Amino acid sequence: MSCSFGEKVKVTIFGQSHSEAIGVVIDGLPAGKKLDFEQIEKFMSRRAPGKNKFSTARKEADLPKIISGIADGVTCGAPLCAVIENGDTRSKDYENLRAVPRPAHSDFAAFFKHNGFNDIRGGGNFSGRMTAPLCFAGAVCMQFLQDDGIEIGAHIEKIAGIKDERYDSVNVDFKNVKEKEFPVLDDKQGEKMREKIEQARLDADSVGGVIECAVTGLPVGLGEPMFGGVENVISQAVFAVPAVKGIEFGSGFDGSDLKGSENNDAFSLSEGKFVTETNNHGGILGGISSSMPVIFRVAMKPTPSIGKTQKSVNLITREETEVCVHGRHDPCVVPRAVPCIEAAAAIAIMNLR
Repeated sequence: MSCSFGEKVKVTIFGQSHSEAIGVVIDGLPAGKKLDFEQIEKFMSRRAPGKNKFSTARKEADLPKIISGIADGVTCGAPLCAVIENGDTRSKDYENLRAVPRPAHSDFAAFFKHNGFNDIRGGGNFSGRMTAPLCFAGAVCMQFLQDDGIEIGAHIEKIAGIKDERYDSVNVDFKNVKEKEFPVLDDKQGEKMREKIEQARLDADSVGGVIECAVTGLPVGLGEPMFGGVENVISQAVFAVPAVKGIEFGSGFDGSDLKGSENNDAFSLSEGKFVTETNNHGGILGGISSSMPVIFRVAMKPTPSIGKTQKSVNLITREETEVCVHGRHDPCVVPRAVPCIEAAAAIAIMNLR
C-alpha cells in the first residue's frame, strides 16, 4: 500500500492535512522497550510549524496520543498506534484550488488519480503535514537504534545556492546540530541562507535546497544486492517526504566526474578494524553496509504553493486560467524537513537490521 513501508518493522501512516487527526501504526517493534516520550516530543518539535518566519504560520501542538502498543510503560509487542490531532486548519483557503491545480503540486495528478474526489484541503494526504506521524515513527525507531550504538543526524547542506560545510565522511561529527533552530554546521552560512529565505518570503516566492544525512555505528553486512540494497531501502523511505526530488550517496554525482583511482576508497586497518581511508562509497558497497558512515544527500524542490500569480488550467471547464495561492505555506521546506529525513532513515535502518 502507498501509505505503508517496511517488512520487519511496518509503518503505516493515515489521515489528511485537514482531517480530524493524522497518525501512524508501527507493527513489529520488539517488546520490552521503555520509550522516552519527552525525547520523542522534542524530536517532533523540530519539524512543527509556526515557530519562525521560515515556516508556515499554521500552529499545531503535534502531541501524539498513544492508542495501543504500550503496557506498563513499555512496548508490549502489539502494534504501536499514535494519533495527532489537527487543530489550526483553514480549509476555506483552498476553495479556489478544487478545479485549478497549483503548478508543481500534486493537485493535478491527484485529481485524475482519484476522479476529482481528492481532498484538496491543505493538500490532503499529499501534504507535508503527514510528516508529523513519520517523525513520530522515526523518533521511536531511533531509540531502538541508539541502544545498538547507531546514530543518525542531518543538516542543511544548501539553500538557494548558499552552501554549508559537509560532514567529514570518515569521522562524522554531528556538532550538536539537532539543538539548533536552524540546523547548519556553519552558523555564518546559515545566516546567509536565512536571508535568502526571507527575501523569497517577501517576494511571495520560495526556495529549495539540499539536506545531508549521516548514519554512524552500522555494522558491516546489512542490506542485500539488487533490490534490497541499503541505498534502495533508504531511498524508498526518504521519498515519502514531500518535495524530495533526488538523492545521492557518498561522492554521488560528483563522483561520476572522477577517475576510478580518485573515487576508490583504499582499505586499511585502524585499531584492529577494517576501514577505508576515504568514504566516497558513502558506507555502502554492492548495496551492503561497509561499517563506514552512511552518507547521503537529498534534493528538495522549492515549495510549490507561492503567492505569485501563475498560469494554470481549469480541470472542469478545460479553460486556461490563473491561480494565486492564499493560505499559509513555508517559503522554504528544507529546515523543517531535516528531522523528517532523519526519521525516514531511522525507519529504513530498522528494516535492514
